[in-house]
Amino acid sequence: MTQVERLAFMGDEAVAYAVKQCNVDVIAAYPITPQTIIVERLSEYVANGELDAAFIPVESEHSAISACVGASLAGARVYTSTCSQGLALMHEILHAASSMRAPIGMTIANRSLNAPLNIHCEHSDVMNARDTGWVHLFANNVQQAYDLTFISFKVAEDPRVLLPVSVNIDAFVLSHSVEPITPITDEDAAKYLPPREYEYPINPDRPITYGTMALPDTYMEFKMQFKEALDRVPEVFEEAVKEYEKISGRRYWYYDSYEIEDADALVIVLGSTYGTVKTAAKKLRAEGLKVGVMGLTMFRPLPEKELVKVLRNMKAVVVMDRAYSYGGLGGPLYTDIIGVLYRNGIRIPAKNIVYGLGGRDFKLDEAEAILRMAEKGVREGGFETHVDWWGVRR
Repeated sequence: MTQVERLAFMGDEAVAYAVKQCNVDVIAAYPITPQTIIVERLSEYVANGELDAAFIPVESEHSAISACVGASLAGARVYTSTCSQGLALMHEILHAASSMRAPIGMTIANRSLNAPLNIHCEHSDVMNARDTGWVHLFANNVQQAYDLTFISFKVAEDPRVLLPVSVNIDAFVLSHSVEPITPITDEDAAKYLPPREYEYPINPDRPITYGTMALPDTYMEFKMQFKEALDRVPEVFEEAVKEYEKISGRRYWYYDSYEIEDADALVIVLGSTYGTVKTAAKKLRAEGLKVGVMGLTMFRPLPEKELVKVLRNMKAVVVMDRAYSYGGLGGPLYTDIIGVLYRNGIRIPAKNIVYGLGGRDFKLDEAEAILRMAEKGVREGGFETHVDWWGVRR
């Protein structure tokens, strides 16, 4: 592991710096707040010669992801970033990208969806894309946003996977917050991600069909192969994070956690909220409350086996969602967790907290209250309600 100087970056800038070090070949860019700074910085890197890549300014997010699919299938290492309405406009091609097994790196600066118009943090945009067959990773701080960018390409381009990967960062909370990070060297980056080699590139001299017509007698077989590729992601992810630890000294796993080994109650979150809840948990631990916190790094594919190992030892769980499945049973992460509980025979009380929609602030005292609620669920053997919308004014 080579020691390097620490740098102060906004989340967007840290991601752009990582993408430059990943030595991408093609960047398809369309601006949308709050990810625009990522592609602005990348355009500067290309313009001043720091990055030898094709920078394609397209007319929409639909075109951006379409350009990425074509370039990926031609054998290039490709990148784009988006959020909110931009990701929604990409939705048709998100399915095509994964089904045609096109490795793509994408950052999503998670932002609310219209209407009403709001540009602040929410996870509804990526939740709309959770069943498109992409691998979805979540960062809880700027260092992770930087590191997971490398890991995302490593997983995406592995011949056992060949699927697109998104790294999700909370709008403004991470995208525009300045934090010190410790980058890896350009040399280590090049060793970790050597130039991409692709066995089946689009080539006029070697015709190959992608996205062909599939009738009922073959379509399900294509989808089964696709599902099997996703099933291989955990194995590849574990290899990728172990290799990255050797060069960076930073260890990643399916989740970050605090004091879960002896906890009775667990709070599960996605994104930057992990840091807030973890800080509150430290205070309550000092008071003797046996509460733990988990921040999922991998959301898709859902790491069921790893979740079961933790949940089997809990007496109550609270799941926090910065999104809601309207007309469903609660937030998307919550419904995933109660599915894990049910089919693995884990009978513990589970509660959903829907919070922070449209960027509504989530404070330390609120995190403490939710942890106390989780501990109360242990003492009383359950919760009064299944789903609470936290902090709504009535």
